[in-house]
This record gives sequence, C-alpha cells and structure tokens, in this order.
Amino acid sequence: MTTETFRELALSMPGSYEAPHFEKTSFRTKKRIFATLDLSSGIACLKLLPVDQNVFTSVNNPAITPVPNKWGLQGWTLFDLKKVRKHTIVDAVTTAYFSSISKK
Repeated sequence: MTTETFRELALSMPGSYEAPHFEKTSFRTKKRIFATLDLSSGIACLKLLPVDQNVFTSVNNPAITPVPNKWGLQGWTLFDLKKVRKHTIVDAVTTAYFSSISKK
C-alpha cells in the first residue's frame, strides 16, 4: 500500500481529518488521533485497543509490531505499508477508527 492510498483510506472514515503531529501526519476524529503516518519511511502507527493489537501482532509478521515503549503498551502499533497486505491495513484502520470514536 502506498502512503497516498493509506491517506485516502484514513480520510474515508466519517468525520476524519488530517493534521500535523510533530514530524508526522496524523489522522483524527473528534480531536482524537487514531493513526499517524511517517511519509519518509512508509510506516503507519495505529491506536488499537490492547486486545486488537494482540490480534494483529499474533500473526508474527515482522511488519506489524507494537511501538517499542510505553506507547506500545497502550496499543500503538506500527504497520510497514510496503510489507502488509492491503486488507490487513483496511481492517486495522477501521478498528482504530471505531475504537477512537467509542471513547468518551
């Protein structure tokens, strides 16, 4: 998946918008970040619930890994867009988006 396709996917979520986040691009809804994108590396970072993070990382794909710090323990998960299948990214973005809108 290209970074442009990822951007289109993230922005296709209802009410989502793009905003800068440090050196990355973030995708938000209701002022909550559900994904970031590093354009230079083609790595997306998605905010998943820990149980969902476990599902996506359980396939032991080295292209899907928790962020290696306290953020990873909170569900932030890295996806190498060049190495992960499109349907997996679509599922992950959808999961991250719906998790972010369900929070109060």
